[in-house]
Amino acid sequence: MENYSIILFVLVVMIGLSAVADKIRLPYPILLVTAGIAVGFIPGMPKIELDPEIVFLLFLPPMLYDAAFNISFNEFRKNINTIYTLAIALVFMTAGGIAVLAYFIIPDMTWPLAFVLGGILSATDAVAAMSITKGLGLSHKTLTILEGESLINDASGLIAYRLSVAAVGGTSFVFWKAGLQFVQLIAGGLLVGFVFSKLLEFILPRIPKNKLVAISFTLLMPFITYLAAEEIHVSGVIAVVLLGLRISWFEPKLFPDGTKAQSRAIWEIIVFILNGLVFVLIGIEFPYVLENIAGQEILPLIGYSFLICIVALAIRMIRVFLQKINLDRAFLKTGDSRLQAAQLDWKNSLIISWSGMRGIVSLATALALPATLADGSAFPQRDTIIFISVVAVLITLVGQGLSLPMLVKWLDVVSAHRRKERQSRS
Repeated sequence: MENYSIILFVLVVMIGLSAVADKIRLPYPILLVTAGIAVGFIPGMPKIELDPEIVFLLFLPPMLYDAAFNISFNEFRKNINTIYTLAIALVFMTAGGIAVLAYFIIPDMTWPLAFVLGGILSATDAVAAMSITKGLGLSHKTLTILEGESLINDASGLIAYRLSVAAVGGTSFVFWKAGLQFVQLIAGGLLVGFVFSKLLEFILPRIPKNKLVAISFTLLMPFITYLAAEEIHVSGVIAVVLLGLRISWFEPKLFPDGTKAQSRAIWEIIVFILNGLVFVLIGIEFPYVLENIAGQEILPLIGYSFLICIVALAIRMIRVFLQKINLDRAFLKTGDSRLQAAQLDWKNSLIISWSGMRGIVSLATALALPATLADGSAFPQRDTIIFISVVAVLITLVGQGLSLPMLVKWLDVVSAHRRKERQSRS
């Protein structure tokens, strides 16, 4: 009964603050994270432990599916080069950059442990990116790049994390084996996503009049797809993303008349609740993580977290602007209209660079660190890595999340569609 009451309390806080955030025009993830921290510090508040497996299985599939389903497929295809550059190359560059910094500034940090921290914080978060950029009036291209990147990069980040954790346990790193494992994860995820999307494509046209059953299948399939992929040790993230993309592509043919609106309304409610809970839980975890750190270590570790965020942001900005330069050069050389459509201007490049927030996946990955190694010894620096990861998540969510709307306003980057809406209202 106590746990039930806590869940209801958190839900009430989340829904109420979401309404307040809308009134004061503040990105609701910022308010929810701050409230979560405050709730965690309430005297006598029962400890709420965030189980990483629940995050990966309960939260991730529906939010990934919803994001992939609603993404602009044409824009995704036009900007596929930029999306893959950020979702794969940038992830490994960021993991390496964070690892180098962590090795040299954090006491007793070994190279394998430094790469574990780099792997945890290497990927941006789909939920954070979509929640904070929503309503800012960014162009479809910019939103698609951010959403597409954060949908795919979890696979890259998780492979970097797994290889690093294995190295801490004594497994040697072999480049070609790591590359082969990465290809297997991606290819296997694509295959699983394709199979289950075909299954849904087979089922839905055969139940044209049963709206409840049709909607129920669409609600269950992301969870089933993710679980099936993880059971055979391939990327559940990629599987669910492909499922969402394919179902969105074939939506007009698949859904019975009148089902689309009902399905989307249900999905909006589910995703709203899950998104809100994610940010409250991120905040709630901070006080409990703080308990495992000695008082004299807190300020230095917060300082390390700030430096790591600065390095990650700098690497991201360099990679995004290099991509802009490469696209410009390629278009000048070939004159290909497809490259022209994919080009980035400096304003949107800066916004994309600034939108690299970390979130629930980084937090869950950090908390999923094993307590002991295979030989029974304690996982070294575990509390330090978790604390730095949580603080870095909070810094990017609050710092970049609060400043992003101001940056967009300063750059005067508003989509043509939003400009027409504003003009019509005035």
